[in-house]
Amino acid sequence: MNFPKTIPPQKQDKQPGLESLMNPKPIYDNVNYKGASKLNNKTALITGGDSGIGKAVAVAYAKEGADIAIVYFDEHEDAKETQKIIQEKGKKCVLISGDIGDENFCAKAVETVIKEFGKLDILVNNAAEQHPQNSIEDITREQLEKTFKTNVFGMFYMTKAAMPHLKDGSVIINTSSITAYKGDKILIDYSSTKGAVTSFTRSMAISLASRNIRVNSVAPGPIWTPLIPSSFNAEEVGKFGSNTEMGRPGQPVEVAQAYVYLASEDSSFTSGETIHINGAKMVTV
Repeated sequence: MNFPKTIPPQKQDKQPGLESLMNPKPIYDNVNYKGASKLNNKTALITGGDSGIGKAVAVAYAKEGADIAIVYFDEHEDAKETQKIIQEKGKKCVLISGDIGDENFCAKAVETVIKEFGKLDILVNNAAEQHPQNSIEDITREQLEKTFKTNVFGMFYMTKAAMPHLKDGSVIINTSSITAYKGDKILIDYSSTKGAVTSFTRSMAISLASRNIRVNSVAPGPIWTPLIPSSFNAEEVGKFGSNTEMGRPGQPVEVAQAYVYLASEDSSFTSGETIHINGAKMVTV
């Protein structure tokens, strides 16, 4: 596949951003990738599954035979487009809109999945937000609480709601970030939440090992998703990903297969681990 080396400067004024406004559009699917029935008869709930990494994971899971529940905030156009793609692949897809920072919403979202599909096998905690600031002194209490509410509390709430329905062989996959390992001087609160994601993953893996429920995470580097033009200014977006050893940003499709591996029996002896996909940026784990 040919991946764009550079991104034209651009800016979106609302977060979450919209995939429909991005130039170029993120690459979410490899048309040459044929599923191998690795997730047949599975049901997956993916937060932030309307676009970006979540969308690529949802499409890959559908190709592997899973039905999908997409939880998203208010990006209705992107969510409906992703739902259409999944349905065209012959799988069911339900859309659930709301704020994962609300514990009651998370409980209702899981209830909807059980009502629609009768079970839940795979939980992907992927939704997140970030708000760059030049100094910790510029991070308001409101921003700090909002970022942690979505990125950490939402993960806790959704996992807690899912627990009564997970069984032997179920999996939880959390989206961490390279920032959890290398830090980021303008994403201090975001990086902190991703560090929490990593610690949560390791702790839950230990907690659930005796029940044969595996918990892992993926830590992407710079990936071209709607979060980028909705977070950074146009000049910064124009340079996005250029500092990787590969000299370009990654695409959502390049991350999705890690989630397939962690959701399938291929990773049956893997738990508490993090897969790093970041264009050859070395990290200390």
